[in-house]
Amino acid sequence: MWLVKVFSVIYFTAVCAAQDPENVSTVSRDVSPASPRPTSMKITTVDEPPVPSLQLLSHWPDVFPSEKVELSCNVAGSSDWTFSWYRNTQKLQDPDPNVSAEGSKLTITAATKTYSGNYSCNGHHKTNTGRATQTSNSVEVRVYDLPKPSLKLLSPWPDVFENETVEFSCEGESADWTITWYKVTKGTNEEKLEDIENLEMLDSYLNITEVTQADEGGYACKAQLESRKVSSGFSDTFQITVYENLPKPTVSKVPTFYPMYVGETVNFTCNVDVSSGWEYQWYKNGVQFSDANKTISIRLSLSDQGKYWCMAYRGETTSTDVSKEIQQDVLEIPVPSVQQITDWMDVFPTESVKLSCNMSDSSDWIYTWYKDEKEVQAPFDSKGATLTITSASAAHEGQYKCKGHLNERSVSSRLGSGLSLKVYDKKPEVILTQDPEYNVMFPGESVSFSCHINVSIGWEYLWYQDGNPLTASGNKYPISSVGTTNMGSYKCEAKRGSEQNFLTIVSQDIRLEVTENKPKPSMTQQPAVDMVYTGESVSFNCKVDSSSGWVYYWYKNGTPLPINTGSFIISDASLSNSGTYNCMAIRDKTKYKTEHSVERILRVSEIPVPSVQQITDWMDVFPTESVKLSCNMSDSSDWTYTWYKDEKEVQAPFDSKGATLTITSASAAHEGQYKCKGHLNERSVSSRLGSGLSLKVYDKKPEVILTQDPEYNVMFPGESVSFSCHINVSIGWEYLWYQDGNPLTASGNKYAISSVGTTNMGSYKCEAKRGSEQNFLTIVSQDIRLEVTENKPKPSMTQQPAVDMVYTGESVSFNCKVDSSSGWVYYWYKNGTPLLINTGSFIISDASLSNSGTYNCMAIRDKTKYKTEHSVERILRVSEIPVPSVQQITDWMDVFPTESVKLSCNMSHSSDWTYTWYKDRQQVQADNTVSFDSDAATLSISSASASHRGQYSCLGKLKSRPVSSIVSSEITLHVYDTKPRVTLMQNPIHNVMHTGDPVTYSCHINVSSGWEYLWHKDGSPLNLFGNNHSISSAVRKNTGSYQCQVKRGSKTIFWSDQSQAVKLDIEERPKADIILLTGWSEVFSTDSLVLRCGMQESQDIWNYTWFKEGKQINLLSEKHTVTPQNDPEQSQYTCEGIRTGRPSYSKRSDPYMTKNLLLKRKVLLSISGCIFFGIIIVFPGCIVLRIFCKPADGEEKPEETELFITMAQLKNSDEGEENGTICSETTPLPITLQEDQGVTSESHDTTENNGELISFKH
Repeated sequence: MWLVKVFSVIYFTAVCAAQDPENVSTVSRDVSPASPRPTSMKITTVDEPPVPSLQLLSHWPDVFPSEKVELSCNVAGSSDWTFSWYRNTQKLQDPDPNVSAEGSKLTITAATKTYSGNYSCNGHHKTNTGRATQTSNSVEVRVYDLPKPSLKLLSPWPDVFENETVEFSCEGESADWTITWYKVTKGTNEEKLEDIENLEMLDSYLNITEVTQADEGGYACKAQLESRKVSSGFSDTFQITVYENLPKPTVSKVPTFYPMYVGETVNFTCNVDVSSGWEYQWYKNGVQFSDANKTISIRLSLSDQGKYWCMAYRGETTSTDVSKEIQQDVLEIPVPSVQQITDWMDVFPTESVKLSCNMSDSSDWIYTWYKDEKEVQAPFDSKGATLTITSASAAHEGQYKCKGHLNERSVSSRLGSGLSLKVYDKKPEVILTQDPEYNVMFPGESVSFSCHINVSIGWEYLWYQDGNPLTASGNKYPISSVGTTNMGSYKCEAKRGSEQNFLTIVSQDIRLEVTENKPKPSMTQQPAVDMVYTGESVSFNCKVDSSSGWVYYWYKNGTPLPINTGSFIISDASLSNSGTYNCMAIRDKTKYKTEHSVERILRVSEIPVPSVQQITDWMDVFPTESVKLSCNMSDSSDWTYTWYKDEKEVQAPFDSKGATLTITSASAAHEGQYKCKGHLNERSVSSRLGSGLSLKVYDKKPEVILTQDPEYNVMFPGESVSFSCHINVSIGWEYLWYQDGNPLTASGNKYAISSVGTTNMGSYKCEAKRGSEQNFLTIVSQDIRLEVTENKPKPSMTQQPAVDMVYTGESVSFNCKVDSSSGWVYYWYKNGTPLLINTGSFIISDASLSNSGTYNCMAIRDKTKYKTEHSVERILRVSEIPVPSVQQITDWMDVFPTESVKLSCNMSHSSDWTYTWYKDRQQVQADNTVSFDSDAATLSISSASASHRGQYSCLGKLKSRPVSSIVSSEITLHVYDTKPRVTLMQNPIHNVMHTGDPVTYSCHINVSSGWEYLWHKDGSPLNLFGNNHSISSAVRKNTGSYQCQVKRGSKTIFWSDQSQAVKLDIEERPKADIILLTGWSEVFSTDSLVLRCGMQESQDIWNYTWFKEGKQINLLSEKHTVTPQNDPEQSQYTCEGIRTGRPSYSKRSDPYMTKNLLLKRKVLLSISGCIFFGIIIVFPGCIVLRIFCKPADGEEKPEETELFITMAQLKNSDEGEENGTICSETTPLPITLQEDQGVTSESHDTTENNGELISFKH
């Protein structure tokens, strides 16, 4: 085992001797002499050309111009190589100022796109010129042009007004780029924007709030890749114009016609000549329009007349003044009227017709004609105002209307009321009439002929007698006094028209006859007797035999009678009809008179009338009573009598002449009306029936009815009462009275008690009797009980509704009632003062506050004036109807789509109300998103939308009574159109941070309230609260993409969209490293140690700060020299990198201790010398053992112990260890860690006597 360890050391020493000092391999701790574990050795010979390994030393293969790219080409296990470089298999040629190759490293500086490609290398041995490597693997390098960020204006307009907000976004190549903002003030001079009060710079966004004139100018941005110190070019410049004064809009109107009519369309445009993005608000007569467009189009009605103006606004802060008003007048479209120019509208074939169409105003109208609602296609004058029909036919018949149209405008009137044109199918006929129409006339009479045409107007007439024309031209031809010369045949015809004469058909002939002799009428009488009796009928007749048209006149005793018929009848002759009668006739129209007729004398005598008289005193009897009647005439003529009952003759025995009727025992059959009639002997003359007498026969005994006045069922002491005994049939009665069955002394039909007392209590009744020969008794009356109560009654008073308080406007009724008896008149009192009310109830139909008070009532008997006590008082309180108030249950009144909202409506005095809700004064109805609770006291909107936006109010209605409050004051609900935008801001604004940096995130939402903030990292929720998330000291695990969102609500939660993602990369902060620069060759000559502070894996330029025992040394250089003079205590050192870029500082290095370093180096050199001389002795022995100690043939060959390790094995063994042993003299000593130094002997500080070496104290 010991021998194996010795050989390992020998082999390692030999390898170190053969290597170039610049290419040194390290031995891991596993093969160090201090390792207790045995290690085998093996020697390997490699014949194939090695393959170099090409590595990209830069951190990224994709680079931008001006960035540096470094490639390293290495052959494993050897450094005796020179290298050739290739791009896309083409060898790189010298010279290239941007490409430099030094040793195994290729550096490309200020790279451009031409340097993109696949790079490879191969090597050539420095000493063995024929030996070369294979071509290495290829590494692709991509060079991109610097990106140009895209600048966008997020605000809707580039020209703004003071106090408005401008927002830009600058989009880089990726989220790793950070944005810097610039303002171009003059020309192309860019001024970097720093923190200004009204600037908000968040990642790729720039917000300028409350813009001023100073913010006017151009804006640009630039992107920086912080991790690589690469900056893009400038974006395009966006110019912002800031106006100091807000513009005033102007209103224009199209069209500009005056007047304008109902139905026309007018367009009003609100013009703002500055900037853009305006929204508009319109007003009419001071009332705001709902239309918010720049141009509003109105189809005019009369209600649209008024003054219009507008204003413009944009955003929430900018609005203009109102424009000047513009007047819009609107008139009803006039209705045209059709007027006839021709005098008639009923025409005959070939006649001409002219019509005109006129409007009431003077506008420039043209006209369209319609016949029976169809447009007339015919020639008109220039504007169509006159319609001419030159030759009418049946096709022209119909109703003509017209419509007006305004030139160059879409205005048309409605059809006016038309005129109907009648076109007859043939010529008209005329009819000739004579007046009077007497076939024979007498000299001196007048006659008139009329020519009639029953259609149309405007006629002129032509007359003819026996075919000869007459001079008359009217439609009548009169003859005022006819004579024999006027005898003949007459006819006529008609014509009309000025331009042309239109003639009718000739009429028929009428013959006129004239006679000279005056006629005399004849008079006759029927019956032809000298005397008649009253009631008889007499008729007279008068007749003229010549011609017709006579009116007859009658005379009595020379006096005219008001009769003008040819006959008259005296249908019921009376004495006054006696006299001398004659007649004459007069023509009804010409008044021509005849002679008088011969006279005739008429004598009339009256028939006497019998009378029926009662012998019995009454005519209404009861069964078994007797009745006697008599019939008498006024004169002494020899009359006989006939009796009638109910107009039917009575068949019964009478006296000889039937003058007396006797009923011995009446029954129901005898009931009726009895009359009698007289008859004159030997003549057919009978008197009329006299006025009769009615006999009533009852079917049973009469009942008497007992009544009480007043009819109170209960009376009180001192009141008066009267009983009456009534029998409603017949007369002659005598009354009998009883109290509790005992007779009373009264005999009349009344029994009165002036002042009742308890002794008058009891049952009262009565009966009646009549007759002298026998007493006839009625049935006894019913009992009436008289109650007398000593206690004075007290009325009960009730109220409806029976509530303690009513509201103004309600109806309240009071009722007062006395339960005892009846006949009460009620009196009311309010607060002790009588009211002018005397009914049992009264109503306050419209309660007011003045109706509040204390009410009671009392009653007084209407007849006896007896008074009750007063009722119990009742207090009425009248209150104003409370006004409901709308309150928000939801904590906010500006909501977003799908959020829920709750509002409550409450009354101050009671919960017994139901409610009605209004939005913008329109009643709200429940639907799929709006609901109410049982009384509608709560309005719930389950999912808000823009339609729910508005002013909400409510009114209350009492459940039990028709009481409604006024509408409450309004509360405004604002519903945003979209979800809110959540903005995540990072401070500081760097995409790449380093461990230990503080980072703060702020989640902003600029609208509404009540938000709860939620945080996400890489899509996973974070257990954080509030709108800020602070990382006090970043670590690598903080790397990720951060987002936030907000929510609010309890039952129904509203979530916003997540904010934009803000990516945070946390890179490990570079760590400083202390390296000892004092080499092996200086170990015997130096008395100081040189330390260098460097950065691990960093290509940036650093300054350094040194610390001794934790305290800063006033030294900023990269190197620090330690001597016994400046550090006799051999202290512990650390260092830290600082720079102006990011990161601005590094991690501190591990502590470095200088004690015993020189001693360790001398001991190591001594051991190396011993090993070298040991090789010379051992190596021949190894060869001898190899030759002579071979195993026997056929035996299993044991595995050879690997005495030597290969270069590949050396390379694979912990290459990166800090504490490996260095073979080269020129290689700097490694840093000794504190734990390694712990094994150093601490017993004594050693110093050689000759002064060559000083051992630093640990």
